[in-house]
Amino acid sequence: MSVFTDQRHRMLAIATAITCITVVGIGLSLSVPLLSFVLEARGVSGTMIGINTAMSGVATIMLAPFIPNIAARMGTRRLLISALVLGAAVFISFYYAGPFWLWFPLRFLFGVSLCVLFVLSEFWINAAAPEGSRGLVMGIYASCLSVGFAIGPTVLTIFPPTSMTPYVIGAVLFLLSIIPVALAGQLMPSIDHTPSNQVLLYLAAAPSAVLAAFIFGAVETGGMSFLPLYGLRNGYSEASAALLVSILALGNVLVQIPMGLISDRVDRRKLLLTLGAVGFVGAAAMPFAAQHAFALFPIVAIWGGLVAGLYTVGLAHLGAQFRGSQLAGANATFVMMYSLGLLAGPPAMGLGMDIWNPHGLPLTIALLFLLYVVVVAWRIATGRSASQKVTVENP
Repeated sequence: MSVFTDQRHRMLAIATAITCITVVGIGLSLSVPLLSFVLEARGVSGTMIGINTAMSGVATIMLAPFIPNIAARMGTRRLLISALVLGAAVFISFYYAGPFWLWFPLRFLFGVSLCVLFVLSEFWINAAAPEGSRGLVMGIYASCLSVGFAIGPTVLTIFPPTSMTPYVIGAVLFLLSIIPVALAGQLMPSIDHTPSNQVLLYLAAAPSAVLAAFIFGAVETGGMSFLPLYGLRNGYSEASAALLVSILALGNVLVQIPMGLISDRVDRRKLLLTLGAVGFVGAAAMPFAAQHAFALFPIVAIWGGLVAGLYTVGLAHLGAQFRGSQLAGANATFVMMYSLGLLAGPPAMGLGMDIWNPHGLPLTIALLFLLYVVVVAWRIATGRSASQKVTVENP
């Protein structure tokens, strides 16, 4: 792993990694609505669009545990650049893909590209972050990524999905990300030996952080999918119901940096426990506020921002617990668990709404947080001290 010889090199490495992943975030957030619009215009059913979209998550779950091993053999920078080239090629290929069946391998390959980018970029940022301000760095990273996610869909307000322009813009964004990676040189950490790819070992070593990724993935995706429906079923107009998602995203952006600062000054496991408890209380309170916009909107904003802290604090906790190649393995597990949450959350919350319409949505979310709180509380009561580093041995 590279040694950062001075503070300037360390800050440059962090800035380079964040720049790379933010540009990718813009391209990713452009791709999701773009591809959905195109498939719907072709007459593809909503179910099949959802299954096709899920192929990216399937790719992440299958590939993530093996990325550190591949990077150890191939080199982190070479693998990162290869993933960016693959992402650009697949993005432009969607425009020319005729038969619908072809979109499944393309989505899978797109998921492969994104999985490599997120695992290695987060490993890079976490490895470069100073111990005393790791949470702040991860907060800045999460905020920049959220801004990138917000920018992408605006492209479709200028260029129609039927034109080639959005595809070209998406591909160019991936290719532009190669520039900071190529210029990074020795600022990118290497993986000196093959780490363990045993997901359960990382889950057992740092369950508070790893499960935080799963819970956030489930709640973020499920919340963004069903909050507008929740608003509609509680009598809100379409515009007001859609605004719930914007408010959720706004809270996400505003809270990440303060949350990172706090995590640098407290036991991160206890902070994760607190965030889980807030997630439970906020979700459980929604049915009581659902009929009153003046109450529901602030709850969603504050609740959404604090819940998003699970990702920031969880990443920072991993960086404090693992080192070197094992940090790469832990980051891969983190991204994989987020993707598992992304796949599991929407079906669970949809089922909850079917069982109890409409309040099954917040109560399903509350149940997820309650289970997380129980696990983290048990871990704190029975686990090692927060300052003790974890070593996961190769099998």
